[in-house]
Amino acid sequence: MANEFSRTELLIGEEGLHRLRKSTVMVLGVGGVGSHCIEALARSGVGRLILVDNDTVSLTNINRQSIAYHSTIGQYKTQVMKERIRDICPQTEVVTHEMFVLPENMDALFEERPDYIVDAIDTVTAKLALVERAKADEIPIISCMGTGNKLHAEMFEITDISKTSVCPLCKVMRKELKAKGIFHLKVLYSKEKPVDISGRDSGEEKGQRRSIPGSVSFVPPVAGLLIAGEVIRDICEC
Repeated sequence: MANEFSRTELLIGEEGLHRLRKSTVMVLGVGGVGSHCIEALARSGVGRLILVDNDTVSLTNINRQSIAYHSTIGQYKTQVMKERIRDICPQTEVVTHEMFVLPENMDALFEERPDYIVDAIDTVTAKLALVERAKADEIPIISCMGTGNKLHAEMFEITDISKTSVCPLCKVMRKELKAKGIFHLKVLYSKEKPVDISGRDSGEEKGQRRSIPGSVSFVPPVAGLLIAGEVIRDICEC
C-alpha cells in the first residue's frame, strides 16, 4: 500500500525506514540551513525531531528559510516548523525549545538523548560547547560551517574539520577544538572564498557598520539538504 515514504523505502529498504522512524535527531538552529535540513528529515520519516532556536521569523529571512513567509513574520521559528512538520508527517513527534544555546543551559537539551545532532547555529562559543558535550556523550554530530557571503553551493562538501581550508569559521573552530583536545569533527564547509560585501548597503543598516553576512535563496538550503542526507545515510547505514 502506497504511503508518504513508499519511494524512500525503495532506496533505503524497510529496515532503513524502520531505523529512521525509531530515531531522534536534534537540530539546533532553524534558519536557512536548519529549516531545510529539518524539512528533509521529516520528509524522510525521522520519528522524533528536537528543534532548538530562540528566534522569530523576520522579513529578511524570507529569501532563504523554509519557514519564512509574510504570514509567519513574528512567530517563533520552532513553532512554525512544528506546524509544517505536522502537515508533512503527522506521526513525527516534534519537541521544541525556544532558547538561545549557551554552555550553561545545555544540560536540558542533552536530557532528550538524541541519536544524532545537527549544529546549524552561528555562535562559536555555543558550537564549541555543543561539540564538546556531544563528543563526551558519544552522540554523532555534524556541524555546519560558514554559508554566508557565498554564491556557489556546488562547492560544499562534507569532511573532517582537520581537512578543511579557506573557510574562516573552520579555522577558528580547528584552533579552539584543538585546545580542548578534540581533533576530529564532521563538518559541512566550502572552499569558496567569501564575497567581499564591504561598502555595500543593504538598506537596513545605513550609517551602521555591517555585521551581518549576505545570503541568497540557493546556498543555505543546499547546505541543509546535504547535511540531512548525511544524517539519513548514517542512521540507515546506507
